[in-house]
Amino acid sequence: MTVAVADGGRREAIDAFAAIMMIGLTFSWGLNQVAIKIANTGYSPMFVLFLRSAVAAGLVFLWCRYRRISLFQRDGTLLPGLLAGALFGLEFFCIFVGLEYTSAARGALMLNAMPFWMLLGGHFLLGEKMSAVKFVGLVLAFAGVSLVFSDGLSLPGPGAIIGDVLCLLGGVLWAATIVVIKHSRLTDASAEKTLLYQLSVSGLMALPFIPFNGPILRDVSWLASGAFVFQAVFVVAFTYVVWFWLMRRYPASGLSSFAFLTPAFGVLSGAVVLGEPLTAKIVLALCLIAIGLLVVNRPHRRVVPG
Repeated sequence: MTVAVADGGRREAIDAFAAIMMIGLTFSWGLNQVAIKIANTGYSPMFVLFLRSAVAAGLVFLWCRYRRISLFQRDGTLLPGLLAGALFGLEFFCIFVGLEYTSAARGALMLNAMPFWMLLGGHFLLGEKMSAVKFVGLVLAFAGVSLVFSDGLSLPGPGAIIGDVLCLLGGVLWAATIVVIKHSRLTDASAEKTLLYQLSVSGLMALPFIPFNGPILRDVSWLASGAFVFQAVFVVAFTYVVWFWLMRRYPASGLSSFAFLTPAFGVLSGAVVLGEPLTAKIVLALCLIAIGLLVVNRPHRRVVPG
């Protein structure tokens, strides 16, 4: 199978390089659910959201200065950048608050329903048409999400359903952010500039909520502080830049389909690091989501002229 390359270095299909990069990213994002849970034990969620956005934005800005990446030219990205930043901020508001109520494993499964919403958004807004096979994959994956909601044995508490719904909404907002980026001038902007829009707006959005989110300092420990540093420096400042760089060069729905690995890594990380229960329904839900997303990303043969 030959991979077609479009003008400007954009590829029309996922190649081996993109697949390897997405495996690394999804492992980091799956572990990030655990990091958020651990950081929340030491600091209030809104404070962590604000501070990690500020730290990551500072690091990305210094990187741009070092690489002489232009950030302030008029390129038509301001309005979509602010919109993408608002969606990004709402997404992580839902995730951070949601993980106060539900487990990392359940939160990871709910959040990473994102490819389903991305498939719908790509079909209706980006011209990335949904085939009958992809629709079948979508149905399988939604069956997995439904199983999570029906699994009372792994509920960490009576309010877990609130966290599940918030994390599911976070996935919807994640997909909406991707659609805005792919459907606007942001798709031609640097990955660093796109990320800075989101970090700046999300940090400012979190700031006024800090006083209403309980004590800023909880049970502060080296572990909680390390989990925060992992999020700010590695996950946000590094992996998100790589993610946006990949989005500029590969089909959004194809990249998003690799997200089936994130709940797998999230569930396993929650079990290994936090000792969360792995019930039969959670395992079956994970399998259905994984199979559904594999069907969605099923490769097809493409004949390239010449």
